Amino acid sequence: MQEYIRKRVLDISSYILESKATVRQAAAVFGVSKSTVHKDMTERLPGINKKLALKIKDILEFNKAERHLRGGEATRKKYQDMMD
Repeated sequence: MQEYIRKRVLDISSYILESKATVRQAAAVFGVSKSTVHKDMTERLPGINKKLALKIKDILEFNKAERHLRGGEATRKKYQDMMD
């Protein structure tokens, strides 16, 4: 693995760990695609640091479980703003 990729994986993982960010949020901060962040966290990180990968996996699973709630809230807010 090239060093810049390894550094990106560790940087993104520490960002997600500190902020509990979603894949989309992390991608926006680091200027890469959601696919890249997902691949980094699920495929590359376990090869670098297994313990960190397990912590990140828990955060990503939590975010996935709650995404329908966030989407519903965003839609509700959108239509509420349109009515005001």
